[in-house]
This record gives sequence, structure tokens and C-alpha cells, in this order.
Amino acid sequence: MKNLRQRVPVLIVAVAASVVIATPSAAVGASAEASSRSAPTEVDGSGWLRIGHLSPDTKAVDVRLTALSGGSVVLELSDVSYGNVSPYQTLPQGTYTVSMIPAGSGDWDQVAISDTVEVSASTASTVAAYGPTASLQLRAFDDDLTGPSAGNGRIRLIQASTVSAAVDVQTSTGLTIAEKARPGTATAYTDVPAGAWDLSLSGPGGTGTATVDVPVGSVSTLFILDTADGGLTILPVLDSAGAGVVPIGGVDTGGGWLAGSTVGESPRPGPIRVGSVAV
Repeated sequence: MKNLRQRVPVLIVAVAASVVIATPSAAVGASAEASSRSAPTEVDGSGWLRIGHLSPDTKAVDVRLTALSGGSVVLELSDVSYGNVSPYQTLPQGTYTVSMIPAGSGDWDQVAISDTVEVSASTASTVAAYGPTASLQLRAFDDDLTGPSAGNGRIRLIQASTVSAAVDVQTSTGLTIAEKARPGTATAYTDVPAGAWDLSLSGPGGTGTATVDVPVGSVSTLFILDTADGGLTILPVLDSAGAGVVPIGGVDTGGGWLAGSTVGESPRPGPIRVGSVAV
């Protein structure tokens, strides 16, 4: 596996973390087509929304997305477990309600958590259940699907660990990728040379390693997650495979950890706006 040796002089201005990008020893599959930096083509004034499960001690949930106007159900997901991120759903701009119940319960009158989101035209967003069960909430993040420059991929990190108050991410050669990334925050996006990345993670609550491949022309989100043994790992999710391509969404990988506690009983009131980190 390629290690990162040469540092690229790029500083990502993060929501709550300083991020410096390092270069892999070799880039792969450079392509002239990747030079376009246009966002995916708009579909009839619609936007895109995907849903994730980032709460490590919350059991699997069923998810329903309902249009606030008219009340029609536009998306249903079953048995969504920790570390799952759905593909993007194309939606007309408007207000939607995201509701989650314990998987298999079938009782949509007793939601575990529910909130509203605003979908705007030509935008893509991720909404995820986040935090421990006792304080479960929905968080919304802007997804910028602008393509990278030629020969590169484009990445950001979302710090979703609940065991570490701050996480450092470094290459296997010791170069810093993220420093003191706080839970529930996302870095800005940046272009990085395409190739394989060997990463180490450390924080006051645990440590871990991960190998991440960044395809040429792609846009990816790297989710920092907890492991079953109290460590840290990274779940890479491909947001867009190439410039001008409609977002493809997450890979159904799963975090591999379902703790014994159940989803909380009380929904959190009040709307969250897609494109900002909910507080």
C-alpha cells in the first residue's frame, strides 16, 4: 500500500479542525476529464439528500422521509445500522420531515427522533442520526460535489466519533491530516492527489488505523467512527464518481457494531436547515 511522503502546501479551513493534506507516493489514473470543476447537473430544480446512521450505541432504525406539503412519503429505508449511509435521493426543493423508529417496530406514531430539513435546488446534503442514544439528534451537512482538478480526488472529513472529544488524523509517515477535530464537525473540501492513503487516528478516547483509496475525479467524505472495541476508524463514502456525474451516494458497508441499548423515545423538536451543522 502506498504511503504518503511529500507534503502538499494546502491548508483546509475546517469548521472545528485544522487540516493539512499530504501527497501519496504516486497518483493513479490521472485523466483530462477530471479537470472540469462543474457541479453535477441540476435535475428539474431539484436537490439531493442522503441519510446516515452515525450513532454507535443506537440499534438499527427504519427511516421515513415525508414531504411537509401534502404529507406524501418520498423515501423509506429499512434496517439502517451504524455506519450505513444511503445513496442520494433526488427531491424537489421544499421542506421534508425525517423520522426514525426502531427497525422492524412498524409504529410510525412512536418515532424515536424526528426533524425537518429544507432541500434547496442544485444542492446536495447529508442528514444523519448522531451522538449517543441518550442525546440522539439529527445533524445536517452541506455536500459540495464540485469536481477536483485533473489527476486529483476531493475529500473532506466528518468527525462522528462519540468516544473522543478531539481526533488527530495522520498519514503512516506522520504527516498531519486533521488536528483536534471535534465531534459533529466537518472539514472543508480540498483536492488531493488520487491514490491510496494509509492513515492513523488518535484521540483521548481511542486510536485506530484505516486505508483509504481516493479515485481520480471523485468526491468523497471520510467519516470518523467508533469501533466495537473502543477504537477509531474511517468509513470512506464516495459522494460523486466524477465531474458532471449526478451524486451516487454511500456504500452500504455498515459499522459492524450494534450495542444493546435501544433508540431514545423523545423526538427533538425544531427544524434544522440543510447546509448547516445543527446545534
